[in-house]
Amino acid sequence: MARVHAAVEIDADVSRLWNAVERIEDHVHWMADAVAIRFDSEQRRGAGTTFVCETKVGPIRLADRMVIIEWQPQALMGVRHDGLVTGTGRFTLTPIDLDRRTLFAWDEDLAFPWWLGGPVGAAIASRLVLRRLWHRNLRTLKRLVESGSGAM
Repeated sequence: MARVHAAVEIDADVSRLWNAVERIEDHVHWMADAVAIRFDSEQRRGAGTTFVCETKVGPIRLADRMVIIEWQPQALMGVRHDGLVTGTGRFTLTPIDLDRRTLFAWDEDLAFPWWLGGPVGAAIASRLVLRRLWHRNLRTLKRLVESGSGAM
């Protein structure tokens, strides 16, 4: 199981940051590895929402099937990965500085299939690729939210 953690402080209150991340379909604007998102459910927000995220990391492409399993507006969003890569992930938003800034944390516990190296591949990927990629994704999210970009 690969454990990956990335976090960033964003100069925005929790409400403004949540407005940017609650729209799951917009994650492609700040996640370099997310190519496209297709919903399997009519529902687009909240626990029970199901979708497929077309993911590309280097030469590896896969359809990451996900279900939102936790949804607390302005606090957390949790997913379960049900595709070839399995596990759970969670975004948490924690207010700091009297709610002027927010700590955005991204935590994942992922298991890889045998053809991606299983537990050894997961450990290597989490240290060498995923942690770096997700820190970059969070820098992009920070830039978009702080600039008030209309791209989201």
